Amino acid sequence: MDAALNNLSTSAECALSGADPQRLQELAHRSVKVSVIIVLGVMITLGNLAVLLVITSSVAGWSRNSRYFLLSLTAADSAFGLLVMPLNLWVSLLKDYTEGPDALCHVVAFCNATVYSTCMYTLATISLERYIAVFYPLQYSSLMTRKRTLLLIAFAWCFPPCLLSPISFPGGIIEVHFSTASLVCNPSYSTNVGYSLSLTCFIFFPCSVVMTYANLRVWCAAKRQRRKLRKYDCARRKRHNVASRVLVPVMAAYYACWTPCMAAMIYNAVSGGRAPEWIEFVVVWLPTSNGFLNCIFYFWVNRSFRRKFHLVLQRLALAVCPKLADTLESCSPVKTQFVSGILDNNNSVHDRSSSVSSTCTLLSLA
Repeated sequence: MDAALNNLSTSAECALSGADPQRLQELAHRSVKVSVIIVLGVMITLGNLAVLLVITSSVAGWSRNSRYFLLSLTAADSAFGLLVMPLNLWVSLLKDYTEGPDALCHVVAFCNATVYSTCMYTLATISLERYIAVFYPLQYSSLMTRKRTLLLIAFAWCFPPCLLSPISFPGGIIEVHFSTASLVCNPSYSTNVGYSLSLTCFIFFPCSVVMTYANLRVWCAAKRQRRKLRKYDCARRKRHNVASRVLVPVMAAYYACWTPCMAAMIYNAVSGGRAPEWIEFVVVWLPTSNGFLNCIFYFWVNRSFRRKFHLVLQRLALAVCPKLADTLESCSPVKTQFVSGILDNNNSVHDRSSSVSSTCTLLSLA
C-alpha cells in the first residue's frame, strides 16, 4: 500500500515537473478556484431549495402553467449546483495525477453543455409565456394549454441532449479537454468550427432573440400603461416602476452572465486561442451564477412569493417547535392563510392573467 502511494506521488511530481509554467501557475490557484466554485454551488443549491419549497404548492398571482415553467427553471438551475459543479470538481481531482480518463471528460462536458442549454431554453419559454399572458389574456387559456406547456418544457429538456450528443463520444466530431484554468471539461471548439458555431445558432441566439423581443414588448406595454395612469390618475404617479424593476434586471443578468461565455466560445472556435487564466475561469463559471440570480429576479422580488415563503417557514417552525406558536400568533398567520387561500383558489382568473413575475402586476401597477 505504501509503495503504491509512493509511486502515485512520484508520478504526480514527475507530471508537474514536466508541465509548462502556465499550467503550474494555474494549478497553484486551484484551491482558490475550488473555494469559489463551492461557495457558488452552495448559494445556488440553497436558493433553489427555498424556491422549491414554495412553488410546489400554489402561490397567489401565479397560474398553474407559470408554476410548471418555474419548476423547470428551478430544476435546471439546481443542476448547476448538484450536477455540474460536483462532476467538474471530481474530474479536477483525477486530473492531478493523470491525463485520463478522456471518456469521463467527454461525459462531463456533455452534462455541462446540456444543463447550460436547458437553462437558456427554459428562460426563453418563460419569456414566451409572459408575452402571451400580456398580449393575449383572453386567449391565454386556449393558447397555453396544459399539454402545450408540458410540450414546451419537454422540448427545453430533450432538444439540447440531442443537439449536444456528439460531445459525449470520444473520438467523435469534436475533441474535449480539461482546462486547468477553469477546472472544467470543455469542448475544443476549434477542432470543429462548423459544429461549434451551429451550437450558438441553435441555442444562444434564438433564446436571446425570444427573450429580448418578448421582454421588450412587455416593458413597452407596461410603460404605455404607466403613462395612461399618470394622465388620468395623479395618485398613481408615486408608484414604483414595477416593469423596469423586474424586466430590466432579468435581461441585464442574462446578457451579463451568458454573453462573455458565448464570446469566448466563438473566439476559441474561430482563432483556436485561449483567454487568460482568470478571464477564462470567470467567463466559464459566470453562467452558473445566473442560476442564483434567477432566484432573486424571478422569485424574491415577487411579493406573493415572499408571503408564501414566510408562511412556509412558519409552518416548518411550528412543526419543529410547537412552542413557537404563541410568538407567531402576533404576526396573524390565520389572516395570512385566509387571504392566501382565497387567492390560490382563484385559478380560473390566474390562468389567463398571471405569469412568471406577476405580469398582471407589471401592467396594472406600473
